[in-house]
Amino acid sequence: MSVVARRWRGVSGEIDLICRDGNCTVFVEVKQAASHVEAGQRLGRRQMDRICAAAAEYCAMQPPGPQDEMRFDVALVDALGRVEVLKNAFAEV
Repeated sequence: MSVVARRWRGVSGEIDLICRDGNCTVFVEVKQAASHVEAGQRLGRRQMDRICAAAAEYCAMQPPGPQDEMRFDVALVDALGRVEVLKNAFAEV
């Protein structure tokens, strides 16, 4: 994956990372806590909805053309700085 934007902000809110993975635009929310489990618990439905709205806003600003795939990942960071990425995390909720 390549990073397209960091801390992208639109009217709907902020997206921590926007990446490209082939033909897929990946919107990544980063959550940090003492453990990966605690970090994951910090992501609620309202925040996911806000991130989805911001992602739609970002996509609407892109040049017209074939619609690529979209995916929402969550990067969980623990107190030791270890990162666990949950791919397509919003589909699980």
